[in-house]
Amino acid sequence: MSDAVVVRDLVERLTGWLLRLMPPGARRDTLIAVLTERFEAVDTPVTSADCVAIERCAWTVSRHLALTFEPRGTGQPDTESRGWPDPDPDVIRARAGCVSQVRRLPDGTCLISVDDLDVVNLAQPYLDAAFALAQGSSRILLDLRANGGGDPATVAHIAGRLLGDTPTQLSEVIYSDRLRQWWTPALPSGTSLRQPVALLVGPGTFSSGEALAYHLQTRGRVVVVGQTTPGAADHITPIRLAPTVLAYLPEAYVVDTITGTNWEGSGVVPDVLSPPNTMIETAVAALR
Repeated sequence: MSDAVVVRDLVERLTGWLLRLMPPGARRDTLIAVLTERFEAVDTPVTSADCVAIERCAWTVSRHLALTFEPRGTGQPDTESRGWPDPDPDVIRARAGCVSQVRRLPDGTCLISVDDLDVVNLAQPYLDAAFALAQGSSRILLDLRANGGGDPATVAHIAGRLLGDTPTQLSEVIYSDRLRQWWTPALPSGTSLRQPVALLVGPGTFSSGEALAYHLQTRGRVVVVGQTTPGAADHITPIRLAPTVLAYLPEAYVVDTITGTNWEGSGVVPDVLSPPNTMIETAVAALR
């Protein structure tokens, strides 16, 4: 027990990483300040409950910061940011790039469920197959209620199929040392879908899943139906803080090129509110 990291030390490591990772500014400083003030006197060994408490405190500033407690963990704390591990292609193929459903309803509506955003080079064949099956439908419902996020390039790919064949800038992602722009891809003429589109969202729509809904909503291409999303607009990276604690820490934030801001904290607010049990019917009615 004497070798276990205590809460105060864990938070000191966490805030040290935030200084390294996050773009300078008031938001980074506020996040560090609230965490330090809350936990600087807590010298008990870290537990799962402590990790939850740290998360909840951080969520007042960054909704995407997360800690995973691994009581049998033995990995050494990171000294450099390693980034995300390469995905397993077999896993992605087994789940069809997270396209869990493509269904034509009796009235000609095409319902497509995308439950996460796998890396675009592996997910694209499944997404394109879903879009091909949507050709000729009267309207499209894109169900993002279980979409926890993923690859921004996949966001751009899906958005491009709905926004048009010409490339459109969606966002800038601001890092501490660089900017990255995200654009929809150029598509062969006639490739994009022209039908009315509704997005189904809710508490399970998170991170890049929210980005897809936000970018399409701000461009007036879709009707967003459902419940307000959690509001996580930071890009995160995995950092091991201790043998027993793996953290997912913010390293950048998104700026939509239309609004000049993002959905952090406020979430994506539906155009039409609906409880889950009537969301499909509500979305169809909204498009009609």
